[in-house]
Amino acid sequence: MSPHLVCIGGEDHRLRIPFLLALRERGFRVTAVSSDVGDAFSPHGIPHRRFGFDRFASGGGEWGAIGAIRKLMSDLRPDIVQSFDTKPNLLTPLAVRGQVPVIRTINGLGWTFSSREPRALALRPVFCGLQGLASLWTAMTVFQNRDDQAFFDRYRLVGRGKGRLIRSSGIDPNAFSTARYRGPSAAAMREQLGLQSAEVIIFVGRLTRQKGIPTLIKAVPRVLSERPNARFVLVGPQDSEGPFAVSRSDIEQYAPYVVALGPRRDVPALLGMADLFAFPTQYREGVPRVLLEAGLSGLPIVASRMPGCNDVVEDGWNGYLVAPRDADGLASRIVDLLSDRARGKIMGSRSVGLVRERFSLSWVVDQYCDLYKTVLGWKYRGSLARPAPVILREEGARAPRLGEARQ
Repeated sequence: MSPHLVCIGGEDHRLRIPFLLALRERGFRVTAVSSDVGDAFSPHGIPHRRFGFDRFASGGGEWGAIGAIRKLMSDLRPDIVQSFDTKPNLLTPLAVRGQVPVIRTINGLGWTFSSREPRALALRPVFCGLQGLASLWTAMTVFQNRDDQAFFDRYRLVGRGKGRLIRSSGIDPNAFSTARYRGPSAAAMREQLGLQSAEVIIFVGRLTRQKGIPTLIKAVPRVLSERPNARFVLVGPQDSEGPFAVSRSDIEQYAPYVVALGPRRDVPALLGMADLFAFPTQYREGVPRVLLEAGLSGLPIVASRMPGCNDVVEDGWNGYLVAPRDADGLASRIVDLLSDRARGKIMGSRSVGLVRERFSLSWVVDQYCDLYKTVLGWKYRGSLARPAPVILREEGARAPRLGEARQ
């Protein structure tokens, strides 16, 4: 009998479809639960149930979400529950309260521990208290980077022996290469965007203050003063980011040197045309998926010295790390790499091997399966096996693993 795993997350949960498909190949019966509408799951035969919560809000409204999760779990009757994202990680254990084993994955500490705003500072003790409470009904807590694990250990927010490090949510290197091969060539993409002779610095992610977009914009004049052919391409959502979004006027002040493309489904092709990946985040991430995609694209990376980023980028080896909010440091490292293209190419090639070895989807899923077997005990061990490679159900299906801008 196959164990039933319910995986619960937020509005970007569709990005975990490859993870869920790999679990299904290993013998799990999988159901997805998220605040997304769920259309992306049906082409792959993954049942989806929706529950609603506001990721920007805090307060009493979350009690309704706890009740909704409790009812869903009663209807779905899972053998094990996996949660991702800040609010589902808090709400799910409180809703289930030990009736079913819950594995929660801390994929970053989010806005509360990234922002310097008074409201964020005031919420930090509340966050810690809720995390400690949620841990009482959590079978195991998975961390995606060393810093988050150390933070939880320091403040005793997870029980002894109930924490495990599994780096990132994984990425399928072969599928990424296939998506890039099927997309437009670098020359065609540059021509389409009018960037034929430009030195292209690309950012992929949410266009928010927390992702460091103001820092990147501040770096633009300094870079242009030394590399006048430089162009900055920003890929990702803006209008959906509520109070965190940067304003259009901030971005448009440097047009045409800064181009915002909005969300795109051809990220591998866009990365393939770039010369450098810039990621000046101020946000406490798990392991940013966009860094893994940039690494597989062979791009040198300039990123903030933040948890998650320093799990992918080794300063001076496959890119550079700079202090968050340091526009001058960011600009200086961008100029360094654009001025020494041979060095940048060597750095980028190192990232390809690093991502394939340390962050491949198959390796990550193997670790989760071992964890689930431990939590479930002997009952299901015989029904779970190593898989054949995951194959998407429809040729060209809009599998979110490879194309969408996010984070």
